[in-house]
Amino acid sequence: MQKKEYAVEFGGKTLTAEFNDWANQANGSVLVRYGNSAVLATAVMGSKETSLDYFPLSVEYEEKFYAAGAILGSRFMRREGRPSDEAVLSGRIVDRTIRPLFPKGLKRDVQVIISVLSLEEYDPDVLGVIAASLALGTSNIPWNGPASAVRIGQIDGNDAFGVNPTYAERQEEVAPKAKLDLLACGKDGLINMIEVGAREVSEETLEKAFKRATEEIEKVQAWQNSIIKERGTAKHVLPIAVEDDGLRAAFDEVVIKDFATKAGVLTKQDLGAAQSAWRAHVAEKFPETPASAADSYYEHRVDAYVHDLAIKEGKRVDGRRFDEIRPLYAQAGGISPVIHGSGVFYRGETHVLAALTLGGPGDAQLIDTIEYQEAKKRFMLHYNFPPFSVGETGRMGGANRRMIGHGALAEKALRAVLPEKEVFPYTIRIVSECLASNGSTSQATVCAGTLALMDAGVPITKPVAGIAMGMMSDAKNNVYKVLTDIQGPEDHHGDMDFKVAGTKDGVTAVQMDVKVEGVPLATLAEAFMQAKKARLEILDVITKEIAAPRADISPRAPKILTLKVKVDQIGLVIGPGGKTINGIKEATKADDITIEEDGTVFITGKNGAAEAAFKEISDLTRDYEPGERFDGVVTRLMDFGAFVKIGPNTEGLVHVSEVAPFRIGSIADAVHVGDTVPVLLKEIDEKGRYNLSIKAADPEWASRKGLTPESGGHENHGERRHHSERPERRRRI
Repeated sequence: MQKKEYAVEFGGKTLTAEFNDWANQANGSVLVRYGNSAVLATAVMGSKETSLDYFPLSVEYEEKFYAAGAILGSRFMRREGRPSDEAVLSGRIVDRTIRPLFPKGLKRDVQVIISVLSLEEYDPDVLGVIAASLALGTSNIPWNGPASAVRIGQIDGNDAFGVNPTYAERQEEVAPKAKLDLLACGKDGLINMIEVGAREVSEETLEKAFKRATEEIEKVQAWQNSIIKERGTAKHVLPIAVEDDGLRAAFDEVVIKDFATKAGVLTKQDLGAAQSAWRAHVAEKFPETPASAADSYYEHRVDAYVHDLAIKEGKRVDGRRFDEIRPLYAQAGGISPVIHGSGVFYRGETHVLAALTLGGPGDAQLIDTIEYQEAKKRFMLHYNFPPFSVGETGRMGGANRRMIGHGALAEKALRAVLPEKEVFPYTIRIVSECLASNGSTSQATVCAGTLALMDAGVPITKPVAGIAMGMMSDAKNNVYKVLTDIQGPEDHHGDMDFKVAGTKDGVTAVQMDVKVEGVPLATLAEAFMQAKKARLEILDVITKEIAAPRADISPRAPKILTLKVKVDQIGLVIGPGGKTINGIKEATKADDITIEEDGTVFITGKNGAAEAAFKEISDLTRDYEPGERFDGVVTRLMDFGAFVKIGPNTEGLVHVSEVAPFRIGSIADAVHVGDTVPVLLKEIDEKGRYNLSIKAADPEWASRKGLTPESGGHENHGERRHHSERPERRRRI
């Protein structure tokens, strides 16, 4: 085997790239290690040009359980199936970083596969970006890299930035508590991909974090450049595209002239109609031009038109100011009494419905991936984007990568304001239904989700809103315009999609991808400030609709009661093989009973079931004190007295002398098995036996029962038998 290694210090650890002949038939491949985490990246380009009007790039992120030294958890399936959501999200990070660096006009299939070979302390998504960059950079595939990635964190509220923190340092559970978790990718001082989860971090703090990230990125960039200079091969030369003068003149006549009649103010429908007219014109006048080429030319010219409109004329496609938000509408509730909470949010032609359901702790999602083995997730946000939302027909069913990514972003934005489990133990699921789309349904989902949370009575700390920012730029002349609330054409033809969500006091989530090589830090700072202004405006609309979470949850939602038992009583509550806890659930009709390792018990139920189960467990685990009074059931009769059950597994003895304030003849004259009698716990003796008294609990009970004093003949009944002569009585049976 042939191999050569290259190493660089990165965040206090050694980053290693090994080039070997493992995948020697790929155009490029590399094995990248960092600590005990490692990934293999391969890049392959097809041999023929496609007729597609877009660049056919696919990025696959492969996770196998062997990488974590584990076997897939299902008894019936040991082979990995579809990618986990975490794998999809990591693949999207790589895709969004490398895609804008491919040259325009490349129409060959390119596939990049990231295979996680080892996983321990470091998240391999950063390694995936660097490995993909090296695989592409050293191959003959045309690509304007390299690009590098780094994770920056603030741990446990510490203001210092950590470089590439470990899973443990990030507290990377399903609901992380780290103050800031920032992943940035870029090159040459520019940032071209961002993923941020934060707990109300200020824009100024984020700007400092990006500056720190850029310093580390440039260090890795220099290392990558040296490797590519040594190992890189000649790049495939793209065919030179020659613009047809006839097409240019026809486009000016058919499309640009039409745009002029509308004074540059174009709706999504206007652009769609213009494209249809252009296709028809080309089919008639230029029959030799393929439809895909006509569409590509249309995209190229409209892209230039939209940029010139913003940069040269200072106008937006729909006529708004650069910092103007489209009309807003917010509605909390009012959809159906069956739904536990709902929110409807409009921003222009983007309309989203969020429906919320509350469940017990047992409804939490069990996560079983190589990163989160048997973790529990108590907050879920699922995002749906049906084809009717953009006026199209299409396939329904299942979640694609875009849906998973947008849902994860909105979930991250809202997670920061959720109450702790001890305060609100419910499992929360929000489903976002995108009803109409013309720009950033993910951030409309954040707003609708906030409305649903407050409508459901979830005690969030603060409302959250989100906005999508855009940019039109002219890199040659170093000119750019930042746009607030981008809609469809600005998203499609613009250079940046920069989504920022947060509360009035700070940012909770950021996501950015670009169509250019990157964005300068100064532009990001401007976009953050403009986004904050928009966010506060949206929050004002939300809080005018509903100022705070409702005082009570929906009566349709299950009730959750909480109690704490001693750790050594957990087994008592569960019982052998779960017999006791399942018996309580069956008897009380409780939906679920969950016991944590610290003895916290969560009881979920409706229509009084939770209260009934609460009483059963309380009685089962309670500590009894002398002097307490009970209404108990007689379970057994003996010569010397009656045994009375005062708790689920607890009984004591009422001696015949403790029935009445006078001597009675026989215990059978006073009580029968199944009778309910008042008793008082007189004492718990040294052997843990419970001595009960009816007469101490109710001195008049015997008289009301019609009992009378007996004279003589029952001398033994009046004498208290010694404990050693009585059978052993145990508190727990």
